[in-house]
Amino acid sequence: MTTLEDLWYGNISPFEQYLDGNEKYQELLMIMSRNREKLSEGFQPEKTEWLNKYDAVLNEMASMAEVEAFKFGYKLAVKMMIEAK
Repeated sequence: MTTLEDLWYGNISPFEQYLDGNEKYQELLMIMSRNREKLSEGFQPEKTEWLNKYDAVLNEMASMAEVEAFKFGYKLAVKMMIEAK
């Protein structure tokens, strides 16, 4: 199977693999999770809902940024291959 076919069939998941094993990222994720829990302790339901909405927007923005970075990187790699003749 080619790399392109692996990508098509989901055998390659760039969005899941590029931070796999990155200890600094995992550490920051744990810190963020702990701080979010502390922040939301004792929140009234309305404030918890606001925080959840904030998280949803933040996640959507991060996802959009990852897609754009992937597209940019792919286009850049193709341009470099073309110039490498």
